Amino acid sequence: MAMLEVEQLVKRFPVAGRGDDRSVLAVDQIDLSVAQGEFFTLLGPSGCGKTTTLRCVAGLERPDGGRLVLDGRLLSSSTDRTWVPAHRRGIGMVFQSYAIWPHMDVFANVAFPLQQRANGRFSRTEVRARVERALTVVQLDQLAGRRATQLSGGQQQRLALARALVMEPPLLLLDEPLSNLDAKLREEMRFEIKRLQHELGVTAVYVTHDQEEALAISDTIGVMHDGLIEQVGPPDEIYLRPTSRFVAAFIGSGNFIEGSVRRRLSDSVEVDSAPGVLRTAEPRREVSVGDEVLVLVRPEHVRLVPDLQDESSDAAPSSEPTPWAGEIVDRAFLGDAVDYVVRVGDRPIRVRSHPTMRLEIGQRVRLQLPFEHCLILE
Repeated sequence: MAMLEVEQLVKRFPVAGRGDDRSVLAVDQIDLSVAQGEFFTLLGPSGCGKTTTLRCVAGLERPDGGRLVLDGRLLSSSTDRTWVPAHRRGIGMVFQSYAIWPHMDVFANVAFPLQQRANGRFSRTEVRARVERALTVVQLDQLAGRRATQLSGGQQQRLALARALVMEPPLLLLDEPLSNLDAKLREEMRFEIKRLQHELGVTAVYVTHDQEEALAISDTIGVMHDGLIEQVGPPDEIYLRPTSRFVAAFIGSGNFIEGSVRRRLSDSVEVDSAPGVLRTAEPRREVSVGDEVLVLVRPEHVRLVPDLQDESSDAAPSSEPTPWAGEIVDRAFLGDAVDYVVRVGDRPIRVRSHPTMRLEIGQRVRLQLPFEHCLILE
């Protein structure tokens, strides 16, 4: 069952400083369906329309077209001019800015929506229990009596998260909520947010430009680009089976190799490229011999072996194309991995290997590209 349905959503903004009717199309007829209890992430670069989409759902922006439906309730429709204002939608939202009350202490900030918006539905005991639970989850329970202005930036962001969650809304919207936290706390909070979302059963729509964050926290990711949604799917599908070059390049890193189809095999395709012949997985679209194609190979999927000048010792199986010979021209130690740049002919190929493999710049190597990890992009 869909908790949130976004149909043909359009949002335009007027061009600043112009007297005519020109406008910028920020969101271009996008469709989304978020299931009940799902953690859905809108991922994309700055200016792609993800925050505008979130603000339209929250009621902070009025769409120029389309429909918004929350749990069967129509929130917005351009055809019959339906418009439910933000304060009547019952949606929780955490902004990129803190938006907390500076004159209140931590406890009062979290209790505020329970006291003001619940119309006396909760007793003092229930308010205290809910507030204490929310503060414990965001690791602020020891600071309940501290003034909000005495918190660090990261603590203030966590306070904003607790205040949004305390009402246990049917839909929680989060706009880059971890951007002001340090790297270690940000990593911890990813799992805390996900755990709490599952505990409460709340549906969440999360906006971020951080690919690692999106992959770690999401049930489903929608990748946005120039006001459009390029691809929607679970994190592993988005990463391993991207449908376009933009998605492949934005989610992680990759080698993009141009070539032409050499021949079709029963379960794969052989491609001629400048670095050499490679075999790819069966593509999603139909390709014929001679077709120009673009192949994606992730750096961690390239096998790197020293060139020992022994053709028999490290040759690929007979069913695979001959390994590519190259020279290491750069390397970077990353702690849990080592990134190499290998020049094959005139082409640099990125390879990510385990840190126990220690190869030096200038060393000759061979690259093996397992066909199941070589993907022809649509």
